[in-house]
Amino acid sequence: MTGPVADALKRFRRSDSPWLALPFFEGDAADTVAARVDARIAEGIAVLPAPETIFNALTLTPLTEVKAVILGQDPYPTPGDAHGLAFSYVGSRRLPASLKVILAELPDASAEPRTGDLTPWARRGVLLLNTALTVEKGKSGVHLRYGWAALTDQAVEAVSKRAEPAVFLLWGAQARARAALVDTTRHGVIESGHPSPLNRQRDFPGSRPFAAANAWLKAHGVAPIDWRLE
Repeated sequence: MTGPVADALKRFRRSDSPWLALPFFEGDAADTVAARVDARIAEGIAVLPAPETIFNALTLTPLTEVKAVILGQDPYPTPGDAHGLAFSYVGSRRLPASLKVILAELPDASAEPRTGDLTPWARRGVLLLNTALTVEKGKSGVHLRYGWAALTDQAVEAVSKRAEPAVFLLWGAQARARAALVDTTRHGVIESGHPSPLNRQRDFPGSRPFAAANAWLKAHGVAPIDWRLE
């Protein structure tokens, strides 16, 4: 099996990541998805993000270090914007609308955020995992049925099976559907609508998920997360 995504998968498998114990990586599922995405690339389709960043969420936040989980849908479909972390933005234009809504809920959000790069969160134990790890240029959602969702479900279940408490921030219908995979006797679940401005219910603004997550963590003996980006 050859191709940029297959090669990225091989590199990830050579790491010592505890996520490699997931059935997705131990069986054929990961190879099947990688082959399907590489077939699109071989057809001349631009697939995002860059192959070396596809597994960033798992690389930057090992299973043993997870304190919070935030699930997204798929990467930004514009080249240069996404880098393997849900909602995180490293593009050069203004911040995506949904991300601006998210950052407005930060405890110290008193000014316009100057960065959308959420790497600091990932390094502090926030698993920023998309339901699909790849997308095609200009075509949001086209890889949601490629098989990546099995990885998302297994990752949520793996965190849920740990004894160490974690909190799940589930935004929007797709993410909230995975609440059923979480053992709420050990872990917290904080649900709300999606942060997209297209969400007509507008039930994300004012929900203060980050403050609620830290309150839950502290109540269960876990140090709160530093949500600052700068």
